[in-house]
Amino acid sequence: MQLTAKESMLGFWDAPLKGRTILKTGIILLGLLVGAVGALWAFMSFSMKPPQEKKLIENFQAHHAAYERVRDMLLADQQVKAVYTGAGVETTISGLPHKPAEVSFPISRYNEYVALLKGIGSGAVFRYDEQNAQIICFNAWGAGWGADTRHVGVCSTDHKPTNQVASLDDYYRDPKRPRNVFRHIEGTWYLRADR
Repeated sequence: MQLTAKESMLGFWDAPLKGRTILKTGIILLGLLVGAVGALWAFMSFSMKPPQEKKLIENFQAHHAAYERVRDMLLADQQVKAVYTGAGVETTISGLPHKPAEVSFPISRYNEYVALLKGIGSGAVFRYDEQNAQIICFNAWGAGWGADTRHVGVCSTDHKPTNQVASLDDYYRDPKRPRNVFRHIEGTWYLRADR
């Protein structure tokens, strides 16, 4: 039997579809969709769990000198509000992070910040004022999306926070937990959780 030119060009998409083929394909696609949504949910649930307090404190103690050095650098650099390892420097004038040269910040100083932050395992250090207290925080962990983002940081403050908890691990077990609490580590150093 010899095929005509038109018949030899019929491909997969030109073949007639049968009811069973459509049903099987639909079931397979639905299964893949359910599997992908389940995997995404599992990933999000796992990544939304903050690190254990013990691990955060161990990291702080292992890098205590670097934390102190970066804090002292930020206190000396009064025009700097934040330093990000990937985005640059935010100053009191810039409002957003910029490359160091764009905000007249010495590149060697920025590189020193970045090296110390990477050694600590933090992507940023920033300062803010809260109730007449200057607080300097290092990002330690963050997860979520939009208004449902949670952060944990290692912070130093010149005033003792009033909103302290005995344990961050216990704090996260409480479904009615308050926002923005501190857990004392030592001296002027605290762990801070915002949700």
